[in-house]
Amino acid sequence: MNKGKILLVGFGPGAPEHMTYRARAAIAEADVVIGYSTYIKLVQELLEGKEVIRKGMTEEIDRCIEAYDQAMLGKTVALISSGDIGVYGMAGPTYEVLLQAGWTPDSGITVEVIPGATALNACAALVGAPLTHDFCSISLSDLLTPWPTIARRLEAAARGDFVVALYNPKSGRRTGQIVEAQRILLRHRSPETPVAIIKSGYRQRQAIQMTTLARMADCEIGMLCTVLIGNSSTFAREGLMITPRGYANKYDNLTGDAKTGEQAGRSLSMGLTGWHACVRKYLRENPAATPREAAAHFDASPGEMLAAIAAAQPGDEAGDREARRIAAEQVDAVLNAANDWGRLRAVIRSEAGAVAELLLDARDFTRRGDWLNMTNEHCHLHVDRQRIVSAWFLSQGDRQHGIYFVDGHGAVVFSLLLVKVGETFEAAALNAYRDACDHYGQAIAAIEDVETEEATSNE
Repeated sequence: MNKGKILLVGFGPGAPEHMTYRARAAIAEADVVIGYSTYIKLVQELLEGKEVIRKGMTEEIDRCIEAYDQAMLGKTVALISSGDIGVYGMAGPTYEVLLQAGWTPDSGITVEVIPGATALNACAALVGAPLTHDFCSISLSDLLTPWPTIARRLEAAARGDFVVALYNPKSGRRTGQIVEAQRILLRHRSPETPVAIIKSGYRQRQAIQMTTLARMADCEIGMLCTVLIGNSSTFAREGLMITPRGYANKYDNLTGDAKTGEQAGRSLSMGLTGWHACVRKYLRENPAATPREAAAHFDASPGEMLAAIAAAQPGDEAGDREARRIAAEQVDAVLNAANDWGRLRAVIRSEAGAVAELLLDARDFTRRGDWLNMTNEHCHLHVDRQRIVSAWFLSQGDRQHGIYFVDGHGAVVFSLLLVKVGETFEAAALNAYRDACDHYGQAIAAIEDVETEEATSNE
């Protein structure tokens, strides 16, 4: 039997001038065109003489099966979708159906994916340049994706300062999702963050609303809308929504010289190779700041602050702070060494943010399986040893000496700090601590600057 062909065609936003030559040629080549009824209407002028099979909104899998059945009869089938058929489109479900039916690329039926401009691209073009820097798209439809998964993605995108495009933001029955999305984003973004709501971009009923994150959920939003939400640097001006590329971080003006401390063609001072130096500079200028306060300033983890302190070089210290890393296999040995450190203050932080500070002795520490137990007549606490992936000695002049135990996310699980007797540390305890630091502590090298030129621009 002469096996057929399946052409998965993304025809763009809907306007004929935004359809690619290949998309037009694919539809012209097809014997059968299959699609959602609205998509069929958008390309109606290209369908003369074709067998047309229309399917409803919830019949996506039926479209895939129909395409496979028609191709098995030796026909060339165009399964069409607006935008890009591989972005929230029919390409994925089609491949799933084919693979489940036993199809392979060499089984006789040819499959080709034909890309098109997405709603994301089209809507962005209508309102300016909101996607000039990092962005992501998130569908608010919970018909097939659990809401907790969607909420986690919104939280991550908001905290990561991505420009966010919301697909399927609201329908007649799904009205609460856009409100929840707004609430999550407002935890990390200014209420005045620019937002553009584009309905039916490049189609007959195109409509654009420019608003802010605070007022977004009050706007008219439906399933034909795409919502574009700016990041912390996005601005609205003259009816346009623009996200800067980042040149202002390096240059005084768009055509000016590099700022002090920056160099054209090199990573920013806050780039991978330099930002630990910025941490140390901040700590030098803020001698009372704790690693946790520094972490809040840089929106990073306390573990990163400790790593920055430990990577100090002569002339680039973090004030009077000194840190050394403890290898994971040495943590138990260090805890045993703490028997000679006298009275200790344990600071334990729960995942919910509660803080407990306890006075105890090293002899109050015991191990049972994966649990580190801190027990005496006044307390009974347990720490999951498996949560600890790194540990750090940290000293700050004559004010603090201790160890910080850090989890895989860089958060401090708990810390053990020497306790002063009066105004000073007990000499024997301090000497024992320093001996342990010298024996078990590891200095870490600063990240080497191996980069010579940014290679990610697409000019």
